[in-house]
Amino acid sequence: MQIKKWILLNNEVMIKKDDDYQLDKDKEAVRSYFLDYVNKNTVFFYTLKEKIDYLIENNYYENLYDQYSFEEIMRVYALIYERKFRFPSFMSAFKFFQNYALRDDSGEKFLERYEDRIACIALYLGQGSVEQALKFAELLVNQEYQPATPTFLNGGKRRSGELVSCFLDEIGDSLNSIGYAINSSMKLSSIGGGVALNLSKLRGRSEAIKGVEGRASGVLPIMKLLEDVFSYANQLGQRPGAGAAYLNIFHSDIEEFLDCKKINVDEKVRIKSLSIGVVVPDKFMELAEKDEPFYIFYPHSVFRQYGQHLDDMDMNKMYHELVDNPKVRKKRLSARVMLVKIAQTQKESGYPYLFFKDNANREHALKDIGEVKFSNLCTEIMQLSEVSEINDYYQEDIIRRGISCNLGSLNVATVMENKRIKEAVSTSIDALTVVTDISNIDVVPSIKKANEELHSVGLGAMNLHGFFAKNFISYESKEALDFCNVFFMMMNFYSLQRSMEIAKERKKTFKDFDKSEYAKGTYFDKYLKLEYLPQTDKVKSLFEGIAIPCKKEWKELKDQVMEHGLYHAYRLAIAPNQSSSYIMTSTASVMPVVDTIEVREYGDSTTFYPMPYLTNDNFFFYKSAYDMDQMKVMKLISVIQRHVDQGISTILHTKSSDTTRDLARYYIYAHKIGLKSLYYTRTRKATIDECVSCSV
Repeated sequence: MQIKKWILLNNEVMIKKDDDYQLDKDKEAVRSYFLDYVNKNTVFFYTLKEKIDYLIENNYYENLYDQYSFEEIMRVYALIYERKFRFPSFMSAFKFFQNYALRDDSGEKFLERYEDRIACIALYLGQGSVEQALKFAELLVNQEYQPATPTFLNGGKRRSGELVSCFLDEIGDSLNSIGYAINSSMKLSSIGGGVALNLSKLRGRSEAIKGVEGRASGVLPIMKLLEDVFSYANQLGQRPGAGAAYLNIFHSDIEEFLDCKKINVDEKVRIKSLSIGVVVPDKFMELAEKDEPFYIFYPHSVFRQYGQHLDDMDMNKMYHELVDNPKVRKKRLSARVMLVKIAQTQKESGYPYLFFKDNANREHALKDIGEVKFSNLCTEIMQLSEVSEINDYYQEDIIRRGISCNLGSLNVATVMENKRIKEAVSTSIDALTVVTDISNIDVVPSIKKANEELHSVGLGAMNLHGFFAKNFISYESKEALDFCNVFFMMMNFYSLQRSMEIAKERKKTFKDFDKSEYAKGTYFDKYLKLEYLPQTDKVKSLFEGIAIPCKKEWKELKDQVMEHGLYHAYRLAIAPNQSSSYIMTSTASVMPVVDTIEVREYGDSTTFYPMPYLTNDNFFFYKSAYDMDQMKVMKLISVIQRHVDQGISTILHTKSSDTTRDLARYYIYAHKIGLKSLYYTRTRKATIDECVSCSV
């Protein structure tokens, strides 16, 4: 089979000339890809009117004429095409045309270019307002904001999937609730949704059923059923189902739960494709640090004694009472040994995720409304959740709130270069709000209820390491910490400001706003005590010409929020967004890169992706995450976390020589500095598939 010209040119990047990589070859590859492939396989239209009419009449696009005149549509397309956008790297162009560009029904011909896709999305999100559509168009063509994959892929299309594809829910301790969860997971998976479920309320193996001891099968059989559900129900075979199960570390099945990911475990026990996460309260970390005994509890015996689920208890207050209560069934383990067991499992499989429950709830602005109990497939969504009561058919169900993740990301580099932080954040919140307003997941009532009552969104960020490298800043430096402290404070400020403005315009807040820390004003305390201004000369120069909110403006915002409220219960969450970072020619999320020039395998071809803005001058500022001090990486994430109301997907990059004790030290440090979660643990040898549901 003959290798394509654009692949050969891309591969020449790695052939050194005068001891330098031939980075210009990647741009030659882009040109060849368009001239020799894309242009030859694109349906040509003589006019924009012909194109729009064709796409609507042949059932590709929603009828744009229902909301806009052709002249208005033309204004949006003109704004975008006048910018003369060009893909700066082969990988960005290749990823777009392979995964996102609309094709004809034969699958052979392209009906869209990048400009067409973002014009369609801008018009779709504009919902009939051409002025709003123009704002979205400018945001997208500037590559200041990237919608989540479901929105970017499906927005404006007639035959499309959902705009949101990540969901969370709890499972109650009854067959009805288990059946509801399995049915909900199947429905969500069929529309391309990734689903995380909290299993911590389920009774443990060998607990009583109807008063007869030793009858319960525990959480593992439920995980097996869920794994089959996600395998069976996928989005028309185009996108595999994806799910995650979380379990509280004090649950009696925790050892079996961790063992399911061991490579050499019995096939009857092994869970292959379902992701797992452990819910870790402060009390466990305290016991591990002091090397004290660690008791796990049988949750049904706890519920029978207290009428409250183990998962809902404050273990800092209840742990010793549960230990001392002879009617609560329990088992004694070693906290240190459990920490090592988690580390061993991570070294083998990359799992489990760790969710530091009390860290998440300590900073939770809705703590008097509900509790954050677990996270999602990528560990950045942290919202309150409640377990529904699913009754027999003659009794009415009590539906409570699940969680849906509606995501998008700012491109740190372009937002900074254009000096448009306020405009980009505000318009991005508008874009996410539209998705929340028009999403209607009727198939799962608990998800629908949460979306309607809380209007939650998750604005994140990408290209942080790319921005640093372009400006000759080391990821592990004090300048990096300084920049993040200011930039993400500003993201927080302007997202709050825009949410307040929407609440004011609509005269509507999220449900129970009056019970939140926002309404009480306590949320703003930290911003009224300190000025979050640049401290280093380098970062001061980067923010020249950009107005930075000061304490006075935070006080004004506090007063406005207390008066008018907020529309969104949650606003910020930083997802891994590996997939769409290629389209933006950016580094993924806020994490450091793994390779300066990334190697990707596609079919029979090997392609190379030089990091954004890479030159032979800034090459060494792209230090690999595997070569970085993980403590310094986590410190940077903790600075960002100060300003993010939800979470951050944080990956540990370890060496194969790192011991389980080294990993345990990382966990303890992450917990101490306030991280809310840890995502995968990766080593240079291990590879873990990207979470497609939350890739933004």
